[in-house]
Amino acid sequence: MSPTTTGRQAGQHTGENVSGQDGKQAGETTGEQISETAIGPTGERARKQVGESVSERTGGHAGEQTGETASEQAGERAGKHTGESAKGKIGVTSGEKAAGTTGQPRATASATSANGDHPAETISGGHLVAKALKAEGVDTIFTLCGGHIIDIYDGCVDEGISVIDVRHEQVAAHAADGYARITGRPGCAVVTAGPGTTDAVTGVANALRAESPMLLIGGQGALSQHKMGSLQDLPHVDMMTPITKFAATVPHTSRAADLVSMAFREAFAGAPGPSFLEIPRDVLDARVPLENARIPQSGRYRASTRNAGDPADVEQLADLLVHAKKPAILLGSQVWTTRATEPATELVRALNIPAYMNGAGRGTLPPGDPHHFQLSRRYAFDNADVIVIVGTPFDFRMGYGKRLSAAAKVVQIDLDYRTVGKNRDIDLGIVGDAGQILAAVADAASGRADNGAVARKPWLEELRAVEEKAKLKRLPHQHSDANPIHPYRLVHEINEFLTEDSIYIGDGGDIVTFSGQVVQPKAPGHWMDPGPLGTLGVGIPFVLAAKHARPDQEVVALFGDGAFSLTGWDFETLVRFDLPFVGIVGNNSSMNQIRYGQAQKYGLARERVGNTLGDVPYDQFARMLGGYGEEVRDPADIAPALRRARESGKPSLINVWVDPDAYAPGTMNQTMYK
Repeated sequence: MSPTTTGRQAGQHTGENVSGQDGKQAGETTGEQISETAIGPTGERARKQVGESVSERTGGHAGEQTGETASEQAGERAGKHTGESAKGKIGVTSGEKAAGTTGQPRATASATSANGDHPAETISGGHLVAKALKAEGVDTIFTLCGGHIIDIYDGCVDEGISVIDVRHEQVAAHAADGYARITGRPGCAVVTAGPGTTDAVTGVANALRAESPMLLIGGQGALSQHKMGSLQDLPHVDMMTPITKFAATVPHTSRAADLVSMAFREAFAGAPGPSFLEIPRDVLDARVPLENARIPQSGRYRASTRNAGDPADVEQLADLLVHAKKPAILLGSQVWTTRATEPATELVRALNIPAYMNGAGRGTLPPGDPHHFQLSRRYAFDNADVIVIVGTPFDFRMGYGKRLSAAAKVVQIDLDYRTVGKNRDIDLGIVGDAGQILAAVADAASGRADNGAVARKPWLEELRAVEEKAKLKRLPHQHSDANPIHPYRLVHEINEFLTEDSIYIGDGGDIVTFSGQVVQPKAPGHWMDPGPLGTLGVGIPFVLAAKHARPDQEVVALFGDGAFSLTGWDFETLVRFDLPFVGIVGNNSSMNQIRYGQAQKYGLARERVGNTLGDVPYDQFARMLGGYGEEVRDPADIAPALRRARESGKPSLINVWVDPDAYAPGTMNQTMYK
């Protein structure tokens, strides 16, 4: 209810109809806005509104809004209307109240224009956001509902944007990250203020390190309540600034679409990454004349980022490769980000260069390709005379550059100028789009009388021998019939199970380290892992993103039992949206990657401190939530169980009990900490 003053309504309400004033209605609307007002010291209402400015002469209220606008004056009705415009004796300045009209979409309504001589369409902040998302090509948002953000949902309905609601905001943010990786378009997550936004922090941070373009939109209390202790009020922009490429507050309703387009533009500057927008509730819910709002048009508010690098540097790299006797190239995640599969493949085949792949770059060359190498990378980097690193920083995965031969000529290609030459000196750096640069290098090398391809045949044979030796060493474990099941046997069966169409997702520590040595995606864009932040819990969100984006493709995910536990409740979201996938939990009831380090440092007597989990039957968990589940203890049962999961047509979990005392080589070397 609303208090009344001298028979007049003071109207403080959030999204509700209010009536008062001598028994007459002042604000019951259908699809319109109602003003949220404050009582001044003399009984007058006075509020300078963000997004709108409403004045009333007799009794003087100026509509404090939370998404709605209603006016009344001295017993005149200003608001009950279903299909007709409502007018009161108010002065409307640049921005202002909207009355609904029959036949108009919810996005817009009519109002008297500034000069009062013609009706003007108005639009809310949430609908402006949806229009800007649509202009960017966003067709899906991932969200967990909250009162601060519901007008965005309403706009998405009008714009035909799917709304996928999850059970935790971390899942929404990871799913937006995953969606960007799969589609090449920016992902979008929408979360409420306060804990909704803080819950999404991990997902945004992961996207930053993984160079994934996404936009997180967070709610915020009304600007009119700034510093008053409003519900879920936190300094979101301050928190998000260190982990985003762009973070800002939308200050006015008419700027909502403009700030969304700005956030996307920043997300694609240099190496891509996340942006964050905070939108106060009164800004989001308020309406402004459509003609006053800037709505950037698709394809017209940012430039191409396909920079081909300095032509002189391209020629220099072509010379280095043509004259190299033992070159090697690492194709990193930016090869997939820039969709550079074709030029990368053409370059390595034309010049006969052995190629290694990491991150999202896996699958650039298919297994069995004569230039596809995996297990001989250290040997190659120790013995190569020219090493080209494409789209991968010299971070812990590269030993901060120390794992490259000091005698080799090192070339680094990256979208981000700041990454080139960081942690290690280089002989040549080229900033730009991997696809454009690799195509230009291949073209520059193509005119040479001898590009050196034939002379490099012994080098590839040398590396192939190293590769085969490593495979043979591992083969007994891959075919092991031991019980408990050896992790190498599990990942071997998964690799055999994958089809040309399967998207593979790895979410875990030790178990995914095993899979990185064995599982080989058959096509580009078919490998997903968290990236260099090493975030556990990305699996279910990535499944959600991948299967929603590519419903006709199979999705196969391997989880560590610890990793699955972090976001596993959103298995129910996959059931609810009918998104089948084949999930496997490598269950050793341990956080084994950490356990090994503790055992080595403190001894076996203290190896089980803070890292041991319960024996959870995840197959039963899947069935409880409406999916398919099986338990596997015998290695011979892995392949049949995987096939039954595929045939079930449901989200599935195969709970495979693996040997807790088997550790991946990377875990035993503790390379992640060196």
